[in-house]
Amino acid sequence: MEIGVHTPVLADESLESMLPYLDGLGVETIEPGVGGHPGEDHLTRSEYLDDETEQAQLRDLLEEYDMRISALATHNNPLHPDEERAEEADTELREAIRLAAQLEVGTVTCFSGLPAGSPTDEVPNWITAPWPPEHADALEYQWEQAIEYWGEIADYAADQGVDIAIELHPNMLVYEPHGMARLREETGDRIGANFDPSHLYWQGITISDAIRYLGEREAIHHVHAKDTRIYDAQAREKGVLDTTAYDDEPNRSWLFRSVGYGHDETHWKDIVSTLRMVGYDGALSIEHEDSLTSSREGLEKAIDLLGRAVFETEPGDAYWAE
Repeated sequence: MEIGVHTPVLADESLESMLPYLDGLGVETIEPGVGGHPGEDHLTRSEYLDDETEQAQLRDLLEEYDMRISALATHNNPLHPDEERAEEADTELREAIRLAAQLEVGTVTCFSGLPAGSPTDEVPNWITAPWPPEHADALEYQWEQAIEYWGEIADYAADQGVDIAIELHPNMLVYEPHGMARLREETGDRIGANFDPSHLYWQGITISDAIRYLGEREAIHHVHAKDTRIYDAQAREKGVLDTTAYDDEPNRSWLFRSVGYGHDETHWKDIVSTLRMVGYDGALSIEHEDSLTSSREGLEKAIDLLGRAVFETEPGDAYWAE
């Protein structure tokens, strides 16, 4: 298992200056944005797509620091009811898949997207309950849209030899493990999870159980290392569906935190161990969104903790059981 970094956190630095910094910290993989919400500060999609010279220079730069790309990130909403926004997100995703194939990167991370609640709606609609009945009807409509779209993307990704890792994210159609399993069952094995525990903690989901559930279905294609802390004093008053601004920290019922500041080292060691149990041996891509610390300090503390949690060797034989 490798320690990696989702690079938008260092958007103010060039790729050339970022790589030696991360290499010095023991980071082995990067997950750069190539469109959508992550942006493309370190890997401009149009500059590298179909350009063998630029791609060769990128490979040389990565090789200099013994670094590899774990995934290309393009988190957006290709199911948006605004046709222009949906088309832009779809183009980003398809070009990211092509670029991943050309760079021999096996995975693209993204969101499932979120449709409107009906063909006449103009904004996405996150449905969280089946009542009143029109909500159940809206959810059925949304799933029809998602299955058709992601079935096409799964075929496109299969042709390119690339896996699609969808981040389970509230305000998207797929935000918890059962929804992920359903989408995978309906569309094919190229569709799987970018497993990010931070969005599951505040929903009350037990992380080790979620890993086992998705792992049994071979549905974990990539992993984000990101923590969340629930602040009970606020949660007891207003629950966890909190629309308070992220930078109003004292009044939020939960915050994204650096690894180790939401859950302790023992917990993260259990995450690593459970991932190994289900056969995941890829990157733990640190995503820093902790507003209580700086980017570099948050990254460095997360890397330090994960360095003690990950295993560097293959499992040995259970000689004691022979």
